This record gives sequence, structure tokens and C-alpha cells, in this order.
Amino acid sequence: MTIQKSSQRKPKNGRLKHLRSKHIDNIQLLILALPAIVLLFVFCYIPMGGIILAFKKFRVDLGIFDSPWVGFENFEFFFTSSDAWRVVRNTLGMNFLFILFTTVFSVLFAVMMYRLRGRRLVKTYQTITLMPSFLSWVVVGYMVYALLMPGPSGLINQIIMLFGGEPIDWYSQSGYWPVILLVVKLWHGVGYNSLFYYASLMGIDKEYFEAAQLDGATKSQELRYIILPFLKPIIIVMTLLNIGNIFRADFGLFFNVPRNVGALYPTTDVVDTYVYRALTQLGDVGMSAAVGLVQSLVGFVLILVTNLIVRKIDPESALF
Repeated sequence: MTIQKSSQRKPKNGRLKHLRSKHIDNIQLLILALPAIVLLFVFCYIPMGGIILAFKKFRVDLGIFDSPWVGFENFEFFFTSSDAWRVVRNTLGMNFLFILFTTVFSVLFAVMMYRLRGRRLVKTYQTITLMPSFLSWVVVGYMVYALLMPGPSGLINQIIMLFGGEPIDWYSQSGYWPVILLVVKLWHGVGYNSLFYYASLMGIDKEYFEAAQLDGATKSQELRYIILPFLKPIIIVMTLLNIGNIFRADFGLFFNVPRNVGALYPTTDVVDTYVYRALTQLGDVGMSAAVGLVQSLVGFVLILVTNLIVRKIDPESALF
């Protein structure tokens, strides 16, 4: 009997040790994640209490909770203004271009890096393309201004005059700026975004390419039937995350690069810059909070709808 009892206790002891070690591992992982959890709670969850400002006429002397309720008046102020359509159009249109072209160029650059054989050459190219991502938009704004400075002082105008053309006053003609902002955005972000796709490519088994070469597949066929199918999940995830922010513009880009010039508002004024001016010039906290709430709700709905479409087409690539 004693032998049987001892034999029965061993599995229990082993199970307890396994559970204890697993519990310790979970605690260690929780400690590692604790700073991110604290930041998320402080800067994302606690500010949610400010949602009520969207339905109030905020007064500093009364505070958030004692300020009078105004219902949907703050929302009406924005959506009935003459500039609402312009800023919404610019925000959605430019973000759509950013998502499309950034994804395409990031994937192409990642594939190009993957095809290069020299590791030193790959690191050199990655470093060069990644460096712009570490520059603040304030610095980028001054760099762009040096290139597009009005008159003969700007570098671009000097090149135009060198070929016999007339200098262009870039900061008074809004038609050029969708292309200018797109080029600046690609220069600033393609190197960083390509890292996600390059990391995914590094996980492809080399045997796929060896088998394709034995079958006589061309480089374009390898791209179509091997590389792109492996990249499809990460492309979908990145696109879904970007769609969630399609109603939010990159404030640093749209404020610092066009230098907040009024003549460029027809193509460079977006929701975020409009709200900034309303807050700084009018001091309308309620309207700013209302627009921020609308941005969050639109992003949330777009993520749900897009994920639902992806789940219908390819369930394995959906976020949830």
C-alpha cells in the first residue's frame, strides 16, 4: 500500500511543480509588461473620462463636472461649419493615399532588401532609409522649407531656373501640396514600415525558393506565388491598424511641413489642424473633445467593418 501511495503522489507533485513554474513565468512576463500596462492605463483609459467634455460647454471656473451640459451642440458647431467638408475630405483623401502608397513602397523595399545577398549592403540601405524616421516633423518642416523656399533662394527653384524655368511660389499654390506631402510621408516612413515586412520575409523557408528554381520559376513568379502569400497576413494587419486611424491625420506632418500657411488650407487643412486652431484661437475645448470622440468612433467602426470583410474572405487573416 505504501508503494502505491508514493507512486500516486509523484504525478501530483510533478503537476504542482509544472503549475508553479508556469505561474512564475507568467509573473515574470507580467512584470515585463507592467510599464506598458501603466502607460496604457494612464494615457488611454484615464483620459476617457474627458469624453463628457464633448457634451458640455467647458468653463475653467466650474471645472469639468460642473460645466453646463449642451447636448450635441459641440458636434453641430463642427459639422455645420463651412470648413467641415474640406477638412474631412483632406483627412480621408490624404490618409487613403498614405496607406496605399506606404504599403506598396514598403513591401517593394522589403522585397528588394530580401533579394540582396550582401548583409553589409542590406544594413547600409536599411540604415539610410530608417534615419528619416528618427527626425521630428519640426526638423523635416525646415528641411522642406529650405528646398521649397519662395523665389530664387529655394533649392528646387534654383534647379528650375537652371533649366530656364520660372521660380514657383510653392507656399501660395495649394495644388502642389498633396504630392509634396505624399513624397515627404513616404521618405519619412517607408524605411520604418518596411522592417515589419522584411522581418516576415526572413521567416520564409529557403526550400520554397529552391523548389521553385527547380521548376523553372521566374523571379516574378516567386514574388507572386511565394513572397506575397507569406506577406498577406502582415499586410492585412498593418492595413487594418492604419484604417483605424484614417480619420486622424498626422498633426506634425500637416502642421509643420506646410507651415500653417492659410493659402494652402484647401489641400493641407485636416481635422487635427482645424481642431488645433479652434482650441488655440477660440478656446473651444468642447468642440475639440467632440471631434476627437467622432474620430475614435469612426476608427472603431471602420476596424470592425474591415475586419468583418477580411473574415468573410480569409478568416485566418482577420484580427478577431
